[in-house]
Amino acid sequence: MEFGLHRLICEDLDAYVEESRQFYDLRRSAAKDAPQPDLRDPAVLKDIRSERSSSTSPNRALEHVAQAYGREVPVRVITPQKDEIRGVYLDIHGGGFYMDSAARNDFRNARLADTTGVAVVSVDYRLAPESPWPAAPDDCETAALWALDQAQQKFGTSRVVIGGASAGSNLAMSTLMRLRDRGLTGSITGAVLEFGAYDLSGQTPGGRLYAGEYFIEAYTGHAIDRTDPDISPLFGRLHGLPPTLLIVGILDILLEDNFAMAARLSVAGNDVEIRVYPESPHGFTFHPTSMARAATRGIESWVRDRLEGK
Repeated sequence: MEFGLHRLICEDLDAYVEESRQFYDLRRSAAKDAPQPDLRDPAVLKDIRSERSSSTSPNRALEHVAQAYGREVPVRVITPQKDEIRGVYLDIHGGGFYMDSAARNDFRNARLADTTGVAVVSVDYRLAPESPWPAAPDDCETAALWALDQAQQKFGTSRVVIGGASAGSNLAMSTLMRLRDRGLTGSITGAVLEFGAYDLSGQTPGGRLYAGEYFIEAYTGHAIDRTDPDISPLFGRLHGLPPTLLIVGILDILLEDNFAMAARLSVAGNDVEIRVYPESPHGFTFHPTSMARAATRGIESWVRDRLEGK
């Protein structure tokens, strides 16, 4: 068992911090007087989804239907342009369980494929509020079962890494626990969790910081017990999981949630590393800053090491 707390150290750190500060100051200034959309209005939500639904990478992704145990879910597959495939990376997108899509991660996934040699399988899971829990974790489990079953035949490798961001990290954790309970984690060499939300019940100090957010009601408003580990992985049995890398910014409202998850994973006997980035809010790895690029390079290096068995 290993536990590591990593802070970015580099010659340009002060410049990275200042650039990030200026970038987010401009974003906050631009958003200050912008009207807040009413996400409970179906027409408003439809418009937001439409704006955020397009692919960001031209003509790289192939669409498939993943099937397992009588269930099916659409996935997008991006393979390396040059190198042979060294592993499969199951990508679970974010978006608060109620928006975004696999296509929105195409650019990031194309880069990940080319820099690490993985075939990226990105899951188009069903969204709330139309399809609340457990639709999304069911779809992610289906895609994971398909990837594990088909990895050798389709991609020539049995090594699998599972990754997610924000809501996707929550779903990655629920998927890992489901696979562990099926005895199917042997080929999973790592998990990458970027700024996840792990307590949707609001029972922990970290969970209480975002307990009133819209996405929780949309995703789990019907749930009797939001401490169910399939909803709030922080309350799960976390033993027997693969090496895990957690990424979070120091300004993220989910920072405490991520420290709690890292601690619980470590206490359960897993190898865990949490990397905390200065002057970085929620979702920072999706932004065009030097800090985001440094974090992305770190993720890519970590994935390569897991594929090589380090």
